[in-house]
Amino acid sequence: MPTALFLTTDEVAERYRGEISPGTLRNWRALKFGPSFLKVGKAVLYPLTELEAWDRKNLVICRAIRLHSGTELEAAG
Repeated sequence: MPTALFLTTDEVAERYRGEISPGTLRNWRALKFGPSFLKVGKAVLYPLTELEAWDRKNLVICRAIRLHSGTELEAAG
């Protein structure tokens, strides 16, 4: 089965394990916030490449903390 190039609103909610609901995605679309989407007639589709770009944009980068003794610890995310 080929990989989907576009996801529906429900599939996007599932991709983010329900942490972003379809209702939140609807509200974000109205505010022009969140991941980019494509509107074809009544269908709302999210290009997978746009979701991946949005993921990268929201990625939190953690850095190491240098201790007085000169050793490094990984910073908690």
